[in-house]
Formats: sequence, structure tokens, C-alpha cells
Amino acid sequence: MLPRVSSSTSRRQVLKIAAAGAASSIVGIPRARAATKSLTLIHESSFIKNFDAYFQNTLAPAYEKLTGVKVGYELASVGSLQTRLTTIIETGHGADIALNFFNWPFLYDEKYIDVSEIAEAVGAAQGGWYEPAKEACVVNGKWKAVPFGNVGQLMNWRMDWFKEVGFEKFPDTWDELLEAGTKLKAKGHPFGFELGHGFGDNHGWIYPLLWSFGGHEVEPDGQTIVLDSDETARALDFARKFYQQTMLEDCLGWTDVNNNKAWLSEQISCTNNAESILWVAKRDFPEIAKVTGQALNPTGPKGRFHLLNSWSHSILASTPDHEAAKAFLKWLSEKPQLGPWYAAAETYYQPFLHGYDDAPMWSAEPRNLPYRDALATAHLPGWPAPVSRAQSEVIAKYVVIDMFAKVCSGTSTKDAIATATRQLKQIYGQG
Repeated sequence: MLPRVSSSTSRRQVLKIAAAGAASSIVGIPRARAATKSLTLIHESSFIKNFDAYFQNTLAPAYEKLTGVKVGYELASVGSLQTRLTTIIETGHGADIALNFFNWPFLYDEKYIDVSEIAEAVGAAQGGWYEPAKEACVVNGKWKAVPFGNVGQLMNWRMDWFKEVGFEKFPDTWDELLEAGTKLKAKGHPFGFELGHGFGDNHGWIYPLLWSFGGHEVEPDGQTIVLDSDETARALDFARKFYQQTMLEDCLGWTDVNNNKAWLSEQISCTNNAESILWVAKRDFPEIAKVTGQALNPTGPKGRFHLLNSWSHSILASTPDHEAAKAFLKWLSEKPQLGPWYAAAETYYQPFLHGYDDAPMWSAEPRNLPYRDALATAHLPGWPAPVSRAQSEVIAKYVVIDMFAKVCSGTSTKDAIATATRQLKQIYGQG
């Protein structure tokens, strides 16, 4: 569950920045052709209400004043954006510019136009892109989306309870976290990590755990299935022990809402989540907020990893006026517009541009800094294989998530790997 929060930047400050940005952007932004009177951007309704409000009340009016083009901001309810986008693509009618999650630029490659010129110019002007941004947006050598930001999934931990069992700082390795969790569960403060069919909080720790032990599904060639390995087996053996020794039993059926509820009712001492847990606590449970810490995922034998939950913007090929859509997306992605839009959401959307590494929004809540630092080691589910439709099916069918859940519920490591490998071969046409 994600919160409605107030921005650390006052409305007056934001408006001043926006006004200055609009004025400074007049040079170099051509007025759209007379035939183009309006454009529509489709987004999922943000949990951060100030984020949507800033676009509607400041950015859209500024662009209309600058160019005469009215920009509509169509909001899809949470979880329904892809269905709405699919309808637009199939019918050829609807929004001109779309928000993407995860690997959608690859799924809709032929339905999106090349925006390489915009992406490269934005990167050059604002410190360069984090490499994971390219992983999510560059399709066959072309930028099919302009990266926006990441919604990170990291460790949230009860600093007071960890201190009681001898941990002043968050454990650096998975083995150390297991040790802490075993002690905490014995004191009545178990962990709670999602193992069910949610859409974020399960992927947020299971894929990084697998990668940190050296396991992965498919080689970088996109064809060679390598899930059945000693590295995968060690990750699963660890997960079984981690679940049994640290967690609540009902985590096996959890979706994204359960760990939030458990955290705010003080049932658990550690979980993997977006920044939202801390924000909700600040708003509704200030005493819990005081003792909530946020940290990078632990490191394993092969390193430290995080989930790439990419947001990006694409122009649909069905858009009647590609040049008008490009002009708007370029304007929207420039610093005078982009910086205040990020600021309106504080740090919930971690910018993919290095030019924002030290932006003022990061000083508002230092506990959020790990979400910025995680960008350097974040990957899409299925890494290191390239994004593909087969990989997307693996995610949709929860192949990796279920493999871990089965082991935690009693299935042998060997059998869980064998089942998942059979599924992979079927999906990749090798069964």
C-alpha cells in the first residue's frame, strides 16, 4: 500500500521553478503544426497524488501556453494501464504518448517509434543515463522509450529491534541477515517477505537473491537455459533456511499488500518494499517511522543486486503527428520540467539520470538514499538474458517465484529446479 504524501518542495517553490523552466525552454521548442491542437499522455494513477497534480496543474498548462497544444493527462487505475494500452495499440485510437513499466518497450517494439534522438540528447544534457535504463529501453539498438525513473524495492528494517539482538547496522550479507532474523524470530519479531503472486515485493528480493548466488535462468544468448545449476541450488537451499528460521509461515500466500499491513501492525521486523512503508508510517504511525530503516539488499557470494522496476515514456506509432509528440516529449524530459516533476514525488521515482544524483530531494530524507544507490546494480527479471517475449511469459507465469515458494513449502531443491526448468523449456520452445 502506497501513501499520499506532501512534497518537501513547497507549491510556491515548484511553481517558480516551473515558470522559469517554461520560459527557458521557449528557445528550441518549435510550435506544433497548426493541425495539431492536442496530445494525450496516458499514465497509471500515481500513489503520490502531488505527482499527477503537478503535471495537470503546472506542466500541461505551461506547454499549452508555450505552443498552443493542449496536453491531456489520462489516468488509468492502478493495475489497469497495460490493458488500456493494449486496447489503444489494437485499435490505433487513443493516447499519443504512453507510460511503460518493466520491459514494455520490448513487448510493443513495432508499435512504438524510435526516440533515440530525444533519449540521447536528454542523457547528454543531464549527466548521462544509468546503464540499467538502457537495459529497459533500447530495443535492437534503438531507444523505443525515454527512461524516466525506477521504483526501487529494498530492505526495510526495524532499527530498534535489530539493535536488541546486536545489529547496529543492517547486515551486509545474506548469511548475516539470516543470523539476525533467526535471533529476531526467537524474540517474537519475525521477518515477512512476499512469496505469493504479487507484482513487486516478491520479485524485489527473490531475483536479487538468485543472482547474488550466481544463479539465473537463461544465458546472455537468450536461448541457453541454465537454471539447473549448483548456484541456483545454493540459492534455494538458503531461501528454505531463511524462510524457516526467520519468517511468518503465511508469507507463502502474501501479495504486495500483506507485508505493508504486517509492518504497520508491528508483526514483522524486516521486509522488502518500496519507500512507501516509511512514508505511510510517517503519516499514520510516527512512532514506527522513527525506528524504520531502509537499506540495500544484502550481498551474496556473487555480489549485490536489485530489481529494475523501470518507468519510461514512448510515442505510439498510431499517433497522427509524430513530430508534435516528439516535441512535447523532448520538452517534458528537459531539466526545467523534469526536475520539479521528480521533486513533486520526492524520491519515489528514482531518476535514471546522473544529473539528479545530488538533487535537493535526496536531502529531505537521508534514509531514502539507498534507493538511489541501488540503481547501479539493478536489472530486469530474467537478466542477464536479453528481454524477449519468452522472458515476459516466464515472469507472467511466476516460474522463478514459484520455484522458491515450493522449496520454502517443502519441495526438494532438485524437484523444484526440475519443474521450473521444464517450464522454461516449454516457454522457450525447447520442450
